[in-house]
Amino acid sequence: MTNGFDDAKEIEVDYARLRVPFGPVHPALKEPISLKVTVRKEEILDVDIGLGHVHRGIEALAENRNLVQALYLVERICGICSHSHTTCFTQALEEIGEIKPSERALYLRSLIFELERMHSHLLLLGLMAYEIGFDTLFMFTWHVRENVLDLFEEITGNRVHHAMNTIGGVRWDLPPHLVGKMNDTLKNLEKSVKYICEVFQNKTVEKRLCEVGVLNHIEARELCVVGPTARGSGVNVDIRRDYPYAAYGELKDSFSVILRNSADAYARTEVRISELFESINVVHTILDELPNGSISMEESALKLMRKIPEGETVSIVEAPRGELLYFVKTNGKDGLWRLKVRTPTIANVLGLKPMLIGGEIADIPVTVASIDPCMSCANRVTVVDQGKGEKKVINWENLRRRGKKQ
Repeated sequence: MTNGFDDAKEIEVDYARLRVPFGPVHPALKEPISLKVTVRKEEILDVDIGLGHVHRGIEALAENRNLVQALYLVERICGICSHSHTTCFTQALEEIGEIKPSERALYLRSLIFELERMHSHLLLLGLMAYEIGFDTLFMFTWHVRENVLDLFEEITGNRVHHAMNTIGGVRWDLPPHLVGKMNDTLKNLEKSVKYICEVFQNKTVEKRLCEVGVLNHIEARELCVVGPTARGSGVNVDIRRDYPYAAYGELKDSFSVILRNSADAYARTEVRISELFESINVVHTILDELPNGSISMEESALKLMRKIPEGETVSIVEAPRGELLYFVKTNGKDGLWRLKVRTPTIANVLGLKPMLIGGEIADIPVTVASIDPCMSCANRVTVVDQGKGEKKVINWENLRRRGKKQ
């Protein structure tokens, strides 16, 4: 008679838990979040996204400064879309104070907006190339982006924080001699973007990005993602067209809203490439139709600030990453009762869960990059192997290399 346990076999089950510590707090992170990814071998099973810090430090700082000081503070929220933040904040103050900027000032705001969109999209396209191991394309794309930064420097004197906006208008005008130079730069830029587009259509690139990080149309609408992330899932939304601001009411025929329906990382990349051509068209139109007149009010910004009464409003613009929203409540005494900022990343990061589930570990860098987030502090991953009881830290570069081997 045999023991029933004699034939028992020991079975080892491979199971690992991958923890991706995006935050929750880091000086370079605008939207403090915590992102933990659970995997079985290479397959992603679940994603836990933790959001926190509803009242962020920069909002509290702004509430303890006057309106002009707060204007320069909100510009520092993001270096890539600094003009979007100051425009959103400034037009809120102008609505409360019933201040109407000149047509020329509004056109100039739109000009910087589209240049900013171009520089942001080129930055992201370079990062996407880097994530898939295409370093040559990364370097070329960022080289092209330098041309846009050079235009910023010539117009405003600054390459990153432009300090373009002021209450009631803009601080920098466009000299006549720059118009011809900008047109020449845009022609060369268009040729370079066409080349970048052709390279991204390479079958090797398509294979790495297609069917990766899928966010279908229904999920995109339910999660209220914004910008190219939403348009890559076929959601027809663009604040420039739907709620025109600055000079976009007059420029609505100069651009089209780009949509894609494949809803993957490649679709979101395609949207940004196509939007580069649309931004070039808008800038050409602005240069051709730029109205004459002053660029700011006769009164200084400090005098206008003191005339802004107590009131509140919501202001929205289409930043390069999507809808940027400001809630502004003034106290009637040169300052703010409340400032609330909702950036595009805080909306789009919710889409990471359906994008990542079902994918592989190697797809994490590409998928995260495809929403163009402000989460550069996510530089290491802790992997806990529950079967072996081992724990190790993998830096972001090693994780990226795994993706390049795919």
